[in-house]
Amino acid sequence: MTNEDIKKILEGVKDGNVDIDSAMDRLKDLPFEDLGYAKIDHHRGLRNGYPEVIYCQGKSIEHIKGIVEKMLLRENNILLTRANIDIYNAIKEITDDVEYHELARIVLVKKREIGTTDSKILVVTGGTSDIPVADEAYITAKVLGNSVDKLYDVGVAGIHRLLSHREKLDEANIIIVVAGMEGALASVVGGLVDKPVIAVPTSIGYGANFNGLAALLAMLNSCASGVGVVNIDNGFGAGYLASTINRQIEKNR
Repeated sequence: MTNEDIKKILEGVKDGNVDIDSAMDRLKDLPFEDLGYAKIDHHRGLRNGYPEVIYCQGKSIEHIKGIVEKMLLRENNILLTRANIDIYNAIKEITDDVEYHELARIVLVKKREIGTTDSKILVVTGGTSDIPVADEAYITAKVLGNSVDKLYDVGVAGIHRLLSHREKLDEANIIIVVAGMEGALASVVGGLVDKPVIAVPTSIGYGANFNGLAALLAMLNSCASGVGVVNIDNGFGAGYLASTINRQIEKNR
């Protein structure tokens, strides 16, 4: 339930079109609904601006379906992360309004049209191997209503590829940099721009990369100012954070 939904209920009560008992019935599951195995945070959209996102890894398909069925009653878009094809097929059994983004491992149940911001988020990758994490960031930011662009495979091994796209860096309001190996791309981008850079280390790399730990530490130690770092392979977290920053930019336009 969004702020607009609650406003409509309250306006209906005020105008006499909705009786108090009906309004109470529609609001009774705020702030959460207890399913026994899950407590759905219906209040999150009011607090944070976006409804609860379902993290699928480790959950049973039946539990995921049960959560989605309850959330569908709110007529909101539903974002499921770390989802596989079996989860997508299971959700298709309960709604037709579903998309699967295989590389990003995201299932989207689309019940409302998604707007786009004037302010732009740019997702940049070091290499092609980083694309699954980058796509998770890209799709997340798109679903949350942002204008998002991509600039893939422009890592430091061929830095001219990045420098030939300076206009994309300049046009963006926030830049998400996704890179594995030594994670140097975040520092390079941070040194070229005057906007927030969100760095995402990936687990891509040879043995001494330590499944992304080397890239994480390099990004945390970046000498470029204005670089923030999320966890290893956390494309969703980067997309969500970029969206919250972008929302503040839009509010001040």
